[in-house]
Amino acid sequence: MRLLIIFLSGLLFGLGLIVSGMINPGKVIGFLDVFGQWDPSLAFVMAGAVAVTFVGFRFILKQNSPRFAATFSLPTRTDIDTPLVIGPILFGLGWGLVGLCPGPALVALTATPKTIWLFFVSMLAGIYAVKHYRQRTLSVNRSKP
Repeated sequence: MRLLIIFLSGLLFGLGLIVSGMINPGKVIGFLDVFGQWDPSLAFVMAGAVAVTFVGFRFILKQNSPRFAATFSLPTRTDIDTPLVIGPILFGLGWGLVGLCPGPALVALTATPKTIWLFFVSMLAGIYAVKHYRQRTLSVNRSKP
């Protein structure tokens, strides 16, 4: 049952990305072009997502525990560190330059794979590079006296 819920959630998310136009880089870039031919329709998509998340979290966190886990896994850190600042900057630059972020890029592979592959492979290379960098940095920091 757990895997079915995960699959259906992913399917619903992917369909939402398609219907909202989030897999179309031109739509995203049009939204970000506030000084040109601005397309505000994506703001409604984002507002809808924020509203659903706001209501959903309030409802779900009132439960004693999640349906498929023993406890809720919520973030506890409140500090702002360098990765927390650099990550969103890189994400925003990539989103603004290409018009895609990871979720829509994955869904877009099913709709327009030829035009998305370069971005998708570059994204995977970036994820691997960051993972490798973090592992190397962590092992260097552990070996210091």
